[in-house]
Amino acid sequence: MPSFDLVSKVDLQTLDNAINTVEKEIKNRFDFKGNHVVIDLNKKDFKLNLESESEMKINQIIDVLISKSMKQGLAAEIYDLSKEPYQSGKVVKKEIQVRNGIKQEDAKKIVKLIKDSGIKVQAAIMDDIIRITAKKIDDLQAVIQASKGWDLGLAFQYVNMKN
Repeated sequence: MPSFDLVSKVDLQTLDNAINTVEKEIKNRFDFKGNHVVIDLNKKDFKLNLESESEMKINQIIDVLISKSMKQGLAAEIYDLSKEPYQSGKVVKKEIQVRNGIKQEDAKKIVKLIKDSGIKVQAAIMDDIIRITAKKIDDLQAVIQASKGWDLGLAFQYVNMKN
């Protein structure tokens, strides 16, 4: 039976390259000359720490981060921008979590969306992967098309397609 895995993974090297290009651009920008700017990636926890002099500059860094990430092939949805920036002394800090993997509650929502779509497929949650199997490959392609319309804030990849 044909199957594929629905995952939401971030390639650490690509993410690191995107952040390095952001740092280079910020250092070369006229409006950031002589300003305190820190862009730090914690590779173990997939967290990005930003520091700057104002909230406006933090927002400009985030705009550059998203555009450079998309040029590297990363989706904008990998960044969890829900936390607000906070003042710490003379600088403003913001912590951005990088979404890597599908959480259990999101996996359950995805399986429910697949079942509600009426497509004849089976979905099984396997840790942070969702394996989808069907009798026809057309049904799997229908699930892929349907998943592009879901607004869950996750960047999906479709891997391990077997016939």
